[in-house]
Amino acid sequence: MKRKIQGLAQACQQPPDVPDGVYLVRVEAVRFERERTRPSYRLRFSVVAPRESAEQAITGRLWCTPRALWKLSWFLRDFGYDQDLLGHDEIDDKRLIGLHGIMKVSHTTVNGRRFTNLDAFAPAEAWDDLPKPPREEPIRERAS
Repeated sequence: MKRKIQGLAQACQQPPDVPDGVYLVRVEAVRFERERTRPSYRLRFSVVAPRESAEQAITGRLWCTPRALWKLSWFLRDFGYDQDLLGHDEIDDKRLIGLHGIMKVSHTTVNGRRFTNLDAFAPAEAWDDLPKPPREEPIRERAS
């Protein structure tokens, strides 16, 4: 027996990724994952600015391996995580929720799978100091 269910194909499609760029984001969800010898934090961010991308989600991973701890530390420091806990090598998942800052995002495709790279971080206070991309204005024809 075949059934037609309106909207099923659209529900299976992944939401579009935000384009590569710099965003002001807020941490919405955190999950610690242990994959054999490569523990990591999977993070979901909501975009606060720029306005065109507001409320879109960005999901990425920060590895907790000895070689990658510098990036996790960079993220925690720039997003305003509690320095006392960080000084004691402790991460409280619940205290990560709501942290906000600036994040540079890019995407990579490996073996047909698309990955989001969390390339760089900065404190949220620096958002107003960032250079804004030029606005595209329509080309006007000159009158002869």
